[in-house]
Amino acid sequence: MSPVGVLSVAKIQRRNAWRYYVRGVAFGDGRLPVGQPLTDAQEVAGLQPGRWRGRGLAALGLTEGAEVSERQMELVFGQGRHPDADRIVRHLLDDGADAATARRATVLGQPIEEIEARKQTPLLALDFTFRPQASLHVLWALGDAHTRRIIERAHERAIARVLRWLEDEVAETRWASGRGRAKTPALVAAAFRHNDNRDSFPLLHEHCLVLNRVQRLDADGDPVWGALDTRRLYRHVVAAGTLYTLAVTTEVCEELGLATVPREVTPGLRPVMEIAGVESELIDWSATRRQQIEEVLEGLTYKYAKKHGRLPGEKAREGLGWWAAQDTRREKKTPRPLEQLLAWWKASALLKFGQQMVDGLLQRCRTAGAAIRARVDPVVDTVLAAVDVAAVVFTVRGRFARRHVLAEARRHLLETLRGREFARGLDDYIANRALSDHGRQTTDPQPGRRAPAADQIFYTADFPEPDPWFIAGTDGKPPRESSRYERARVASLAVRNAIRAARTAAAGQTDAPAATTSAAAHTGEQHHDPTSAPPHAVDHPGRDAALTTAQRAAAIHAHQQAAMPEEYLGGRTTDAGTWLRTPKNLERLAAITRAADARRRAFENRSEPEQPTDAVRTAEQQQHHTNRPDQGRGTGRGH
Repeated sequence: MSPVGVLSVAKIQRRNAWRYYVRGVAFGDGRLPVGQPLTDAQEVAGLQPGRWRGRGLAALGLTEGAEVSERQMELVFGQGRHPDADRIVRHLLDDGADAATARRATVLGQPIEEIEARKQTPLLALDFTFRPQASLHVLWALGDAHTRRIIERAHERAIARVLRWLEDEVAETRWASGRGRAKTPALVAAAFRHNDNRDSFPLLHEHCLVLNRVQRLDADGDPVWGALDTRRLYRHVVAAGTLYTLAVTTEVCEELGLATVPREVTPGLRPVMEIAGVESELIDWSATRRQQIEEVLEGLTYKYAKKHGRLPGEKAREGLGWWAAQDTRREKKTPRPLEQLLAWWKASALLKFGQQMVDGLLQRCRTAGAAIRARVDPVVDTVLAAVDVAAVVFTVRGRFARRHVLAEARRHLLETLRGREFARGLDDYIANRALSDHGRQTTDPQPGRRAPAADQIFYTADFPEPDPWFIAGTDGKPPRESSRYERARVASLAVRNAIRAARTAAAGQTDAPAATTSAAAHTGEQHHDPTSAPPHAVDHPGRDAALTTAQRAAAIHAHQQAAMPEEYLGGRTTDAGTWLRTPKNLERLAAITRAADARRRAFENRSEPEQPTDAVRTAEQQQHHTNRPDQGRGTGRGH
């Protein structure tokens, strides 16, 4: 499984995988009773039936929103055949066709048997699982019926929007070992709604099984079925997930008058934009799986550090998080109707937090949202937005493609507008401007070879990259080095501050026009006016001028003095020397030194010394966080 925030993707490969989805996913993540039809079991358990989605349904004689039957699941996702194969076979047999010919006529694309004969595992479908943020789960579970309808409708529309985007911009079919490719704006998907997690706590999410079969026209203009380019789908999962989050959050905030605030889940990593007014206690109450994962992850991290002599990096943390999620995954439960779950959730929250906190939740969210919306200007400065997006993607990745920039542009809109509406297509415009103004293409076409596709072209940028710094640990945790995301925020802020200073100092010139969130402003010429683009850190022919010496010095000074928003770094310094000289950290380092000396003496005085756990940990921390003489003063990437 590939987890990406609020969107995860899993492969459906085995020929009997449809049985797992019928007995589990289609039955509310429970276990379908043996011998009981799916429709009857769903009705008894009070579960919603699955629904067909996608533009490709017409080719199969299906309609959008039609109910998914158990037999259709077996035929489509178990055998790779037409959902109405039984009727088609009977009709062909009545016309005199033999059984093998009749069956072959119902197969979509290459038969599974031929793929398995080549010792390959057929990929039948991809399971896209959509789920909103934890604060929306809380509002949906504890809110009134009107609030639930708004959240569910926004959830459904956001999924539909992502599927349309995948069909329009991403989906392709490939044949002849990839030598043939074609756009396929028509997917076939079966969607199943779930209301809770395996602990029966609120977790609104939807499984969308996207069939790995699409239709195209052959050389004669006849429709034929082929396989999706699933690698291309996987590459765009992050951008799809950010589109879902942006769409569902914006609609809920606009309908209910709410706003978002950043909530740090893991220190050093990107904060999650949650609904303002939903207390962290309520989020922790609903996120039982997260608490279980964090407890196991702490033990896995300790084992990793003991084995490798260092703390895990960002990629290693992702792998450890996946293992922690698998270790804490519980057995399937008996599903319950939503009405029973709502009553149980309300009673549980009332017992834990009291009636005032639970009943006043929506009003507190609206009050907090009104205060934030009053401060947030419904205007997006596309020049600064392009700088921020390009600087963050460059610092985090080094080399990037347009899909990475588009995902960051969507995050930027969510973090900047805090849930306010914006013009459709503004995310694409910011991504295009970030690439055109600040990107430098590194992918060169090879002579005699096919030109690379748009999503295969990579770029880089020339922003000054901040040096790492140290951040004091909290709750007894050791100090840690700044993450790439934190350094990216500093790099972006440094350049944006220099741009603002250049705008202020430009005598006789007005500020660069901003793009309003209205559709008229978005499509106006002000987006493309060269005079609206102030100097930035990239100096290429045909683009804006580079920063002057004074502006570059101001940018460097900005990131050295930790000129970063309070919600990201909490005012912590970016200079390692300054951090080490604070009294609190001098005392901490002295304690680490004393513990290390005690451990050394224990080894000298005893042949088989006993190593206290605390001493071992502090010594390892000292070894991992040893300060280099030139740390915090080196040059960035490419200097």
